[in-house]
Amino acid sequence: MIALRRGMPALALLAGVAWAASAAAVERPLWELGIGVAGLRLPHYRGSDQSHNWLLPAPYVVYRGEIFKADRDGARAVVFESDRVDIDLSLAASAPTRSGDNRARQGMADLAPSFEIGPNLNLTLARGAGWKLDLRAPLRAALTFESRPRNIGWIATPNLNLDLTRLQGWNLGLQAGAVFASRRFNGHFYDVSMADATTQRPAYSSAGGFGGGQLTAALSRRVENRWMGFFAKFDSLQGARFVDSPLVRQRHNVALGFAVSWVLRTSTDTVSVPE
Repeated sequence: MIALRRGMPALALLAGVAWAASAAAVERPLWELGIGVAGLRLPHYRGSDQSHNWLLPAPYVVYRGEIFKADRDGARAVVFESDRVDIDLSLAASAPTRSGDNRARQGMADLAPSFEIGPNLNLTLARGAGWKLDLRAPLRAALTFESRPRNIGWIATPNLNLDLTRLQGWNLGLQAGAVFASRRFNGHFYDVSMADATTQRPAYSSAGGFGGGQLTAALSRRVENRWMGFFAKFDSLQGARFVDSPLVRQRHNVALGFAVSWVLRTSTDTVSVPE
């Protein structure tokens, strides 16, 4: 989930699907490296009626260290880990949006990219052979990524995450959750100042709080040295505190993507991980 462009968080999502714990453990390489390609279709921002199409290189990086990890659960630093409860450092980012490319933001300043960091609580609610249900509760502070970074508040995305394996070689991840954010965070995306107001775009000040819901399905498979993944994400702003912003052109968004990577190098050192 580390990225400076809108396409990259989705690459992390493709790489972070369907990791289910079970009683058995297997030996895996400490690290794996590879390269591939990803295709993505993503909205300019939540609530936008325009989307970007991306074709990007997709690096394949797996590291299974005790503290720092980059695997199917994404890139993170583990602070505490037990059989049922994990606490790690959650990272995310949003891409810049050129206002000249977006009809709703014509004449406004470009949206600076943002970087998010904060704790993430993972609680395993139930699990069995080939499946696991988690409650995840990330809370991140957000900063703009520019020459003079600005604090733009915080965002929380609690969710339920169901991972299924042993589906004839495929792994399936299903996630459903809500979005909550501070007034400052919502204002970064949805405020319209008096100077930017027009007859079609009235001035608007966003409120903090509930920001809608998200549903995500992701499918992945590893066949020898080739990894492939697909995802679809449905985003709803129904009931969001900022839904009346003139920058919100539609209340639902869909993001889609795929990636194919080839594993080129693996370490000779191995570690024990859940099967």
